[in-house]
Amino acid sequence: MSLPEICACIASSGDLKAALAVRDDVSLYEVRIDLIGDDWRGIVGSLPRPWIACNRVASEGGAADCPDCDRLASLRQAVEAGAHMVDIELSTEGAGALVADLKGRARTIVSYHDVHGTDSENELADIVARERRLGADICKVATTAREAGDNATVLRLASRFSNEGIVVLAMGPLGMPSRVLAPLAGARFTYASLASGHESAPGQLTVGDLRAIYETMGVI
Repeated sequence: MSLPEICACIASSGDLKAALAVRDDVSLYEVRIDLIGDDWRGIVGSLPRPWIACNRVASEGGAADCPDCDRLASLRQAVEAGAHMVDIELSTEGAGALVADLKGRARTIVSYHDVHGTDSENELADIVARERRLGADICKVATTAREAGDNATVLRLASRFSNEGIVVLAMGPLGMPSRVLAPLAGARFTYASLASGHESAPGQLTVGDLRAIYETMGVI
């Protein structure tokens, strides 16, 4: 079997060397503009895999503190720089216009992040429906695990929408199983950090750790 698709998260301007080192184990990269700052432009030209542009708003776990219009402008700039995909939060004013504007130029991930907990499967399914109505190519739902059962909730969501383009995970230490199992349950890919201490979200495993787990499981 092939390695499940892994998206390696680039969270600082010094991550390029590490990003290149894992090129054979990842399918794509996420470039966190909110964490890297203006130096993101100096990184993307050297990436050997498709990349996602993300400028995550602070209320959903990111570091961006600029107006939505400025975040949208940075994503448009990223597309001009070669971004294969952009990630825009469902809650962002103007998200629908961005999705429509980018059709045919870049794929869009419309995302939702709950930094407090995990709602029921049906409540999360309603969020996916809203993301789809906005025109998302991929719908992303990230919750926070407060108990072990929250992993099962997001994994059921992945299976439920496996044919429609979805990415799911439960953040935090208790949500680590969801990061490993989501691609096996139907999610398009899972996120990983380049190295320990370089996590872009709580509970993120490294690319190396994920590969080792999949090898142990007999997935690859």
